[in-house]
Amino acid sequence: MTVVDADALEGLWREAKPDAAGLVTAVVQHADTGVVLMVGAMNRESLARTLASGRVTFFSRSRQTLWEKGESSGHTLHLVDLRIDCDGDALLVRAHPVGPTCHTGASSCFFRAAHGDALRADDGPAAVAGAELAALARVFAVILARKAGVGATAAGGRSYVRDLLAGGPAAIAAKVREEADELARALEGETDDRVAAEAADLLFHAWVGLAARELSPRDVAAVLAARFGTSGHDEKAARRGEPPPTTG
Repeated sequence: MTVVDADALEGLWREAKPDAAGLVTAVVQHADTGVVLMVGAMNRESLARTLASGRVTFFSRSRQTLWEKGESSGHTLHLVDLRIDCDGDALLVRAHPVGPTCHTGASSCFFRAAHGDALRADDGPAAVAGAELAALARVFAVILARKAGVGATAAGGRSYVRDLLAGGPAAIAAKVREEADELARALEGETDDRVAAEAADLLFHAWVGLAARELSPRDVAAVLAARFGTSGHDEKAARRGEPPPTTG
C-alpha cells in the first residue's frame, strides 16, 4: 500500500538534481527485506505517475517513454515510500514486488556476483544475505502474482493458488485445517524434517488465506509487534474480557 502522499511530488522534485536529460537514478529496494531489486531512471512525469498510481513507473531511455514496471508481465512494484539522497541525484524507492523483478525470472536484477575472473549467477542478493526472510517474502509475492492471474506452474496453464482462491473461503479454510492437523501429528511423533515441511505447508496455505482477504504477512507482523512486552496469559485474558491474573 502506498504511504507517500501524492503532494510529495513538488517537495521531492524541488530537491532533485536531474541530469541533462531530466533524469535521476531510482534504486528499488524490497520494502520488507531490504534487498536491492533493480535500478531505473525517473523524470518528473514518471515520479508523478508513481506517486499517483502507487505502481513504480520509470522513464525508458531506450524507448524514450514512460514505462510502468510489470505493465506487460504483471510483475509490478507497489510503492511503499520514497527517499532522495543528499546530492539530489538519486531516489530510493521502497516497494513490494508482485512476482520476480528481473525479466530473467530472478527475484533481483543483481543476480550475478563476481567470482574470480568470472560471474556466478544466483537469485540475487537474497541468495547470500537474509535468504530465509527473503524467501518468505518471495513466496507471498508469488501468491499475489498468481492471484493477479500472472504465471502458471502446471500443464494446461493451471495454478494451484488460483484454484484454491477460486474455491473461496470454505476451500481455503478446509486446507488450513487439514495442514494444521498434519503439523500437529508431525509434532507428536514424526521427524524434525517432517515437522518443518508440515509447518511450511501450513504457513503457505495460511498466506493464501491472507491474500484472499486482502491481508498480508505485514498485517500479522503488526499484530505480533503490538504484543511485545505483554504476557501471553494477560493477552488471552484481555481477549476474553477477563481481568489480568494477580500475583503474590
